[in-house]
Amino acid sequence: MFPTPQAALLPNTFGFEQAPLVKPTGFREYDARWLFPDEINLMGVQALGLGIGTLVHERGVRPDIVTGHDFRAYSSSIKLALIAGMQAAGLRVKDIGLALSPMAYFGQFALDCPCVAMVTASHNDNGWTGVKMGAERPMTFGPDEMGRLKEIVLTGAFQYRSGGAYEYVPDFAETYLADLKSRAKPLTRKLKVVAACGNGTAGAFAPRLLESLGVEVVPLDVAPDWTFPRYNPNPEDMAMLHAIAEAVKETGADVGLGFDGDGDRCGVVDEEGHEIFADKIGVMLARDLGRLHPDATFVVDVKSTGLYASDPELQRVGARTDYWKTGHSYIKRRVNELSALAGFEKSGHFFFNEPIGRGYDDGLLTAIAVLEMLDRNPGRSMAELYRALPQTWGSPTMSPHCADEAKYGVVDKVTARFRALQAAGEPVAGQRIVDLVTVNGVRVTAEDGTWGLVRASSNKPELVVVVESPVSEARLRAMFEAVDAVLRQNPEVGAYNQTI
Repeated sequence: MFPTPQAALLPNTFGFEQAPLVKPTGFREYDARWLFPDEINLMGVQALGLGIGTLVHERGVRPDIVTGHDFRAYSSSIKLALIAGMQAAGLRVKDIGLALSPMAYFGQFALDCPCVAMVTASHNDNGWTGVKMGAERPMTFGPDEMGRLKEIVLTGAFQYRSGGAYEYVPDFAETYLADLKSRAKPLTRKLKVVAACGNGTAGAFAPRLLESLGVEVVPLDVAPDWTFPRYNPNPEDMAMLHAIAEAVKETGADVGLGFDGDGDRCGVVDEEGHEIFADKIGVMLARDLGRLHPDATFVVDVKSTGLYASDPELQRVGARTDYWKTGHSYIKRRVNELSALAGFEKSGHFFFNEPIGRGYDDGLLTAIAVLEMLDRNPGRSMAELYRALPQTWGSPTMSPHCADEAKYGVVDKVTARFRALQAAGEPVAGQRIVDLVTVNGVRVTAEDGTWGLVRASSNKPELVVVVESPVSEARLRAMFEAVDAVLRQNPEVGAYNQTI
């Protein structure tokens, strides 16, 4: 029998080579993330594969699974260890090799696999690894599935089965890119596009797709380098957006597109170098798609701008907006449940349902949607489309450090504090609290519509803070100071990765 995983083992010891290491905090709300090899070793990854196979059979799902890996020094080794565990648990594995996460999701359809296990740490820093999993296409695991998987793995409750198999699928990227191109409408407008990939996986695929669409591509940081020397491939990080803005202005490009480490997210910079946060891009796309599909429903996460609810143009086309929990699995599932046309996250995860997509998040499909929006507005630039939105002042996503073991408790205390302030009628940022939304962390709204959000990050030892004001930058900063003051009542909260 395979050994029961240990929560802590020292590298460079015999014990590390003889037992599986799986730190419990690596099981997140909707995927898994660990520092390798400090928090998980290769035997631990085998245990994870055994757990996935055990859970798939427990749920009565046909045991065919597609897997791939992102571009990191150790991802291929992680994937092979995962495959060994999945095969031992009776899964029939189809390996698509180096891949983007949406390429693996596409594989569930193209290769007729109900299940997926994509080895990726997404946008996390070098040193992280993880797995995005699902057994009900196009959805990925949520808290219930992740909780059960954690229980199986940490207790060693594995069920071995015969029938496991392995097949390598050659050249699957060509099938994926051809499918994306077939979904794109021919562009009538000549466009120059900066394609930024942060030296991550998307560099192997995104420029090729864009070139096939007939646009002039300006490649930026597309060469593979798993040390991510310039910036982390994360379109929420200002360092990446600044680099794209500089390249756009230097080359006279019409738009800049930035793809994260596993290609399921896309960030946008306009031709004037404005770094447009993804929630505003979502409003622009909702306007564009809403004209083509009147009375459409859109799902957005609680980190996103209030314009989805207040924008006159969206109201004119009868668009309905549902604010939901942040996280790719949450929004993906909600889009499916409501048969929404699309879902948008401030992080840049965009989910397009039929007739545009299959319901999962794909940064390359998002790029197509942005280019088609420009093509349908031949007399307007990206900056002009951006300026057509009602003005609000918004922050980037800001993440103060907070240990995985402490972050949810801190959010509970912050939520309780804001509830107490509301009950006592005490002001926040100089105004009365008119609304508290606690579907995912706490979003506190003042009388003038200025709001601030605090939630626990689902994939790193961090909190997430976002603020927005429809009034002024001064009100934005006042709300940030108020939210930060409440956070600082908790000594577990550390420094921010970036602030306004």
